[in-house]
Amino acid sequence: QVQLVESGGGLVQAGGSLRLSCAASGGTSRSYAMGWFRQAPGKEREFVAAVTWGGGTSYYADSVKGRFTISRDNAKNTVYLQMNSLKPEDTAVYYCAAGTSTVVVRTTPDYWGQGTQVTVSS
Repeated sequence: QVQLVESGGGLVQAGGSLRLSCAASGGTSRSYAMGWFRQAPGKEREFVAAVTWGGGTSYYADSVKGRFTISRDNAKNTVYLQMNSLKPEDTAVYYCAAGTSTVVVRTTPDYWGQGTQVTVSS
């Protein structure tokens, strides 16, 4: 069983930056692919970014490509989402996810965090 705890959300003005963190514990969390999803009010949860267990390959939704960067530090069992040039439409609850592969974590993750709110004001 893997536990995921997100942090780093908050309120930021458009054009600003935030860095989300997700601390993983339990099981063999270091061997899991990790990712981020988000869910805006009234919308379905959507994939944002994912990274392989080794950190060598990452994937992004088109809407965040070039603005967001996913990374991981396996020594700290932590995955990060650096969000730059934030837009009001990035406002959502952001969820950390883990899966046995990037295909799994991008579609049907095995584990979820509880979420952290990101609000971007115009």
